[in-house]
Amino acid sequence: MNFFRGVMGGQAAGPQPSGAETIHKLCDRVASSTLLEDRRDAVRALKSLSKKYRMEVGTQAMDHLINILQTDRSDSEILGYALDTLYNIICNDEEEEQDESEDENSQKQADDLGAQFTEMFIQDPEHVTLLLALLEEFDFHVRWPAVKLLTALLKNQGVQLQGVILVSPMGVSRLMDLLGDSREVIRNDGLLLLQQLTKSNAAIQKIVAFENAFERLLDIITEEGSSDGGIVVEDCLLLLLNLLKNNSSNQNFFKEGSYIQRMKPWFEVSDDNSGWSAQKVTNLHLMLQLVRVMVSPVNSPGATASCQKSMYQCGLLQQLCTILMATGVPADILTETINTVSEVIRGSQVNQDYFASVNAPSNPPRPAIVVLLMSMVNERQPFVLRCAVLYCFQCFLYKNQKGQGEIVATLLPSTIDANSISAGQLLCGGLFSADSLSNWCAAVALAHALQDNLTQKEQLLRVQLATSLGKPPVSLLQQCTNILSQGDKIVRRGSKVQTRVGLLMLLCTWISNCPIAVTHFLHNQENVPFLTAQISENLGEDERLVQGLCALLLGICIYYNDNSLENYTKEKLKQLIEKRIGKENFVEKLGFITKHELYSRAAQKPQPVFPSPEQMLFDHEFTKLVKELEGVITKAVHKSSEEEKKEEEVKKTLEQHDNIVTQYKELIREQDAQIQELKEQVASMSSQNEVMQTTVTQQLSQIQQHKDQYNILKLKLGKDNQSQSNGQGDVSQVNGLQTEELTQLREEVEELRKQHTLLQTLLGDKDTLIDTLRSEASQAAEVSAGGSENEELLKELEALRSQVQSQSAEINQLSTERQELLRRAEAGSSDVVPSTDGTIDAAKMAELESRLSAQTTEKERLKEETKSLSESRADLEQQLASATSTVAILQTEKTKLQTEVQESKKEQDDLLMLLADQDQKIHSLKLRLKGLGETVEDEDDLDARDQTDDDDEEDEDED
Repeated sequence: MNFFRGVMGGQAAGPQPSGAETIHKLCDRVASSTLLEDRRDAVRALKSLSKKYRMEVGTQAMDHLINILQTDRSDSEILGYALDTLYNIICNDEEEEQDESEDENSQKQADDLGAQFTEMFIQDPEHVTLLLALLEEFDFHVRWPAVKLLTALLKNQGVQLQGVILVSPMGVSRLMDLLGDSREVIRNDGLLLLQQLTKSNAAIQKIVAFENAFERLLDIITEEGSSDGGIVVEDCLLLLLNLLKNNSSNQNFFKEGSYIQRMKPWFEVSDDNSGWSAQKVTNLHLMLQLVRVMVSPVNSPGATASCQKSMYQCGLLQQLCTILMATGVPADILTETINTVSEVIRGSQVNQDYFASVNAPSNPPRPAIVVLLMSMVNERQPFVLRCAVLYCFQCFLYKNQKGQGEIVATLLPSTIDANSISAGQLLCGGLFSADSLSNWCAAVALAHALQDNLTQKEQLLRVQLATSLGKPPVSLLQQCTNILSQGDKIVRRGSKVQTRVGLLMLLCTWISNCPIAVTHFLHNQENVPFLTAQISENLGEDERLVQGLCALLLGICIYYNDNSLENYTKEKLKQLIEKRIGKENFVEKLGFITKHELYSRAAQKPQPVFPSPEQMLFDHEFTKLVKELEGVITKAVHKSSEEEKKEEEVKKTLEQHDNIVTQYKELIREQDAQIQELKEQVASMSSQNEVMQTTVTQQLSQIQQHKDQYNILKLKLGKDNQSQSNGQGDVSQVNGLQTEELTQLREEVEELRKQHTLLQTLLGDKDTLIDTLRSEASQAAEVSAGGSENEELLKELEALRSQVQSQSAEINQLSTERQELLRRAEAGSSDVVPSTDGTIDAAKMAELESRLSAQTTEKERLKEETKSLSESRADLEQQLASATSTVAILQTEKTKLQTEVQESKKEQDDLLMLLADQDQKIHSLKLRLKGLGETVEDEDDLDARDQTDDDDEEDEDED
């Protein structure tokens, strides 16, 4: 222990050992000590020396420390010391007490040293797996150093360590568990660890996202106070950015999980925006970046449109516009908010319409677009803010023909309001101001109002500008060309290259794909000579871009020329280029545009991001136009007149074919319309036919009702006439009534016969059913002991059958009486003799009426009984079905039991065979033992002995 006291700072006699010697002795003690306390003290001493003697501890003690992690898992204290020591030798963080003037080379050497030690540690992937396993230890002194060590390893050798963790079972899941730790230190360091882990690795990003990372991180942000939170919120936002940036799968998962809606409360700012802390500015800046990641133009159009829709529906866009128009917001937050709103509305018609309706809280209220444009053309505003406003205006007009029309309309004479400032007035003011940056921004903004919109290009030709008092107004196109052609008078060379580039980009965008605008441009006699002069001159590097743009503008005048001006047809312009410039020289000057160093930078992404105002030369959409037109202009300049004629003939032929095809399409459309009309007519006529058929049916039924009423009235009239006649007439009336009643009786008897036949059929069916029920019930009684219910069912069936038989007998009796009555009635009608004795006839009539009423009553009773029999039949069928299902279940159980019995018999047979084999083996063994001279008792001898012992015991009990 004296050795350890010397190491830990105690006084010792003799010369003091060097640091390397001390570390060597400590490593020997760690490797050779059998007592845990000795090893623990040695590791503690190594930890204290690891910062000062980083190289020595790393080279000598790393293997011993890793061995401690493997063997001493039961002692958390020594594990913590070992992990801290490893962290000290691997981590490259500078110490606070280090001198600020430390040489950079020494820091670079320290970084290299940490990378070397990291490479040594992860050389064996089992070491990383060991660290991941230690993360499951809940002890603070083990888990926290393990988290810090893994973070340091990822900083030094991130790619290699990511590969090891990715293939490690449950590796990422163990790291995700750190976010649920109740100790904030471990949770916060776990966030830093996951930040390093998810850098530039899409596979790990997906695993972390599907481990419910979004839910946990958003909960932590809410718990920490959202934008008002501390550094923990910043770490969570950085991790979210790692998971979502350039990862379409995670972005879709974030949107589908309704996490966009949870971002809205982040941007709820109070009315009093004074006193923004630096941490709040950082947090809100990262939150805005997170929104931009979801709607970035580099994402797929479908995913971006879906996120834009969700942001509008949940009110996130409205909240961002509130920040945009709020007062007291820091400049960098305002700039990032403008960029965020720009990408949320870019290409989304609904979002663009909403943004157009936003008004600034001013008196009088002004549209947000106007307020932003005022900032863009104001040279006192910060450069980044002006770039953000230009990007917002570009995104507002992107694929928004409605918005383009509204902007151009503010420039037209009929819509100009002298009492208010419009977007068009601000753009014109910026276009012709003394600030070159305002010139460029206004020109690019106006070009976006014309992008891919032929109608607005033609409308903008109507714009007239008043240059000075007493002079007639000039068109906007003329004024732009005047500024370019006047050169030194208005625009000083060299210092205003940015202005000329902006105007040339505006003119190229304006007249491209618009022959009318080309004609207006060529109509000014000064434009073509100016362009040819600019292209043919030999200017410096700064003016080459202007020459290239002039060549592009002249090439557009050739390619989109409709030959309406005799002096400037395609052929004459090409001849002019060949004489004044030369075709090869023209093409070379045209190539200056794409060869410019700022061209490729602007072509990368839509947002205008420039280090300085002087480098603000190209617009993203204009680079697309150049890429599209450069090749076709080159071909158009080199083509001869004969080739152009051939192309024109081909175009005319194609146009003729297109016209023929168009005519056929129109004919087909007309035929389709006619067919559709005929179908509609057929459908309407079919409905009318159905209505008419229904009407005819109703009318027929009404006619039948009228006929019945007519017959009844006729009978009544006949009765009245017969009552007024004499006695002979009375006898005839009686005979007539008797004849009618006899006819009715015949009909009723016939109906009763049909009912009797039907009842007999029903009785036969019920007999068959009863027999079936008997047979099935007897089978069910054989299978199951619960046959008592079936016996009751049979009894009920017998009772029903007897009841039905009795009813059948009554029906037969009634039928016989009816037949007899009918026979008597027929005999009475045939033997009618005129008589004056009315008493006998009256008696017969009374008797007939009474019998008729009795028969009617009996008929109703039979109907009721038939109905009851039908109901009883349905009940019997239901009972039969239940009995059948019971029989099926019992048969299934019986089959199952029989199968089990067969299996049991088979097993018993197998056991008997095994017992027989065993007896045979025992018998053979006994014979071998006897042959060897051993005494072996047979089972008979053992049984006899047991019997003798039992008898002895009985004798003793008797004694």
